[in-house]
Amino acid sequence: MLFLPAAALCCLCSALVAMAADLTQDQLTLTKRVGQTVSFRCEGTGQCSISFIFWYQKKETETFRLILRIDKSNGIINKGYKHPQENDFSAVNKQNSWELEIKKVKVDHSASYYCSCWYSNKGIYNWYFIFVSGTKLYVTDEQVVKPVVSVYPAASRPNQEEKSSLLCLASSMFPPVVQFSWKRQKKGGSLEDLTSAQEDQLELRESGHRASIRLVDRDDLHTYKYICSVQHEGGIVEDTLEERVEDRVEAQALQGVPAPAASCPPEREPADLAALQQHHCKITCCLSAWTAPMSNEDTRTTLQD
Repeated sequence: MLFLPAAALCCLCSALVAMAADLTQDQLTLTKRVGQTVSFRCEGTGQCSISFIFWYQKKETETFRLILRIDKSNGIINKGYKHPQENDFSAVNKQNSWELEIKKVKVDHSASYYCSCWYSNKGIYNWYFIFVSGTKLYVTDEQVVKPVVSVYPAASRPNQEEKSSLLCLASSMFPPVVQFSWKRQKKGGSLEDLTSAQEDQLELRESGHRASIRLVDRDDLHTYKYICSVQHEGGIVEDTLEERVEDRVEAQALQGVPAPAASCPPEREPADLAALQQHHCKITCCLSAWTAPMSNEDTRTTLQD
């Protein structure tokens, strides 16, 4: 049986993120009942330097276990890795891609599943083992529920005169796994995707809640509306911060009054206000600690729980 330490896999993933940009698992989570069929997608395998695709399982309290190897050129499966559930897994060809499949799901299949392959771009002495983000399987009778998404202006520190913080909160969802992305748009202009290279992002995880904080140029709040997009198994949910921030900042600028920090709780109440009140001050404390150092290198750091 092959066991790979999680720390080693994290090193591989971080070192290869640029090269592995086209190897993806777009399913963040999958929710199934006992007895249903599930399959896990792995896209971009055309960049792999050899035809073998490897699938790993990672349970909450265990390390990574290799389940099987698929030869994508002919569909031949090798299960010689002594995984205790190896007979539950198979491979299915869909749209020229070989997916991992479980025909009858059991509670014990609850885990995260990762595809991987070997990659080389500089000859025989430069081989890398690529891992991607994975898909988490929930085996339960609970229904999938989309998140409630709300965007607020977050508290800013006094030494951040040229920066403002935007808080995007996702709550009341199942499964409790989401992926944040930010966009902005000028009036009459096209949408712009914001990357970490353009602006800074902090992500926080609390029980039942996920939050994303973006640090943006304060002047840009006059000309852009900001959109927080949350990807979830139930679909994409978005919320926008625009005129309510612009009007307040412009009015205060004309009067020469500094913009106040957001209150706790925020001025615009979300559907899940009671739960937000319980966690918002923790987010504010983390935000204060995050924005304290303001060197160029520090502001490019992304923190995740």
